[in-house]
Amino acid sequence: MRVIVADHPLITHKLTMLRDKTTPSSTFRTLTDELMTLLAYEATRDVRVIPHRIETPVAPTEGVVLAEPHPLIVPILRAGLGMLDGLLRLMPSAETGFLGMVRDETTLQPSVYAERLPANLTGRQCYVLDPMLATGGSLIAAIEFMFERGATDVTSVCLLGSPEGVAAVEKAVADRDVTLVLGALDEKLNEHGYIVPGLGDAGDRLYGVAG
Repeated sequence: MRVIVADHPLITHKLTMLRDKTTPSSTFRTLTDELMTLLAYEATRDVRVIPHRIETPVAPTEGVVLAEPHPLIVPILRAGLGMLDGLLRLMPSAETGFLGMVRDETTLQPSVYAERLPANLTGRQCYVLDPMLATGGSLIAAIEFMFERGATDVTSVCLLGSPEGVAAVEKAVADRDVTLVLGALDEKLNEHGYIVPGLGDAGDRLYGVAG
């Protein structure tokens, strides 16, 4: 597994604003979208392309276009939805699937409550989006879901990660073709499984608490 921790002052600047507990949901959503666009540069570095011949106003030349089948973007509901547009903006021809996962706050184990994905992912590059890599349980389950359907190339993008989460994913995926892109690697997990210093519950901060 490859781990890429973004090192850019704009990413750090926006993450600082994102972490601030006084940042309202509307600004939080905008920052998440902007951060995803910045992280997408690293996440798509190895996206598959094929040669494509064109005519410019001056002369013929050869460029590239995205290869078929097009990439599949899979946000983990609900918080991953806040990252979707930032990646689709750069890859509008990509397709989108959805994976709904919930973490038991006692056992910290994830379970799938909804999915909308192709039955066969053979040959597809998959991009899994989840703002927080805490214990790693949800992301590991999502990656396994992709591989069970035939995927062989999965890139996971998270705004923040914990050392414990990164280690858990590394152990679970072994020698599979997985890339993990993080906006920052934080200090640790607390006793409740939350990233420290982190930013709190990303889903609640994006969309509020329904109740």
